[in-house]
Amino acid sequence: MPVTTSDKRATFRKMHESGCFIIPNPYDTGSAKALQHLGFKALASTSAGFAWTMGKADNGVTLDEVCTHLAALCAAVDLPVNADFEGGFAHEPAKVGANVARGVKTGVAGLSIEDSTGDAAKPLYDRAVAVERIKAARAAIDADGSGVLLTGRCEGFLVGQADLAMVIDRLQAYSEAGADCLYAPGIKTKEQISAVVKAVHPKPVNLLIGASGLSVAEAGELGVRRISVGGSLARAAWGGFMRAAGEMAKKGTFTELGNGYSAGELNKMFR
Repeated sequence: MPVTTSDKRATFRKMHESGCFIIPNPYDTGSAKALQHLGFKALASTSAGFAWTMGKADNGVTLDEVCTHLAALCAAVDLPVNADFEGGFAHEPAKVGANVARGVKTGVAGLSIEDSTGDAAKPLYDRAVAVERIKAARAAIDADGSGVLLTGRCEGFLVGQADLAMVIDRLQAYSEAGADCLYAPGIKTKEQISAVVKAVHPKPVNLLIGASGLSVAEAGELGVRRISVGGSLARAAWGGFMRAAGEMAKKGTFTELGNGYSAGELNKMFR
């Protein structure tokens, strides 16, 4: 029986009720299919990984491009897909809500909104504005009746404002504004992670493992519900590509090509 969008969304919500699961980040449909093949139960898009496939820097893609990408990911796999929806592709809460309404129609099971502005002089939105942006996203999802799971993100640790009390205060406010899941990328220590989990309990917390270095078991013991890896898989793929291409360009040799994945296995996986 075909897996419907409603099925994916219901499954995704259920996954957040207990345990700790990995939600790896594919950067295109091929990597999404590969992750499904490996047995993962849900996926999350990566703004950076997707941007690099288009020859752009992170946060350099448009709303149109992201929505097309998300629709392709959702159509390619039978798994729930959580959207890295960056900052909602707008500043004003009303426009964030309108864009979220559009993003929901791509078939995603979850969607995150972050509070970074992209302005180095003022990297985070004022708290009140950030809360209104989450409320607008919540209202757009509720109006659609989709059941899409909303994640509220505080980017403090990624923009040089590593004030745990401030981050927790914002996450609690985003929870009250309607976020179903909370996320503070960049927290690393067990003490930081535990403090965030306790502060927003009983709502689930997403942890960026590429930054923390913990195992799934260790994160689960701290109460983390879900683990994503951001652009790490994309960077790993680019690492192999750049090493092989760099060797050819600099040395005129081809040794690194021998470390590539089997073409036969790739064809078998995608057949």
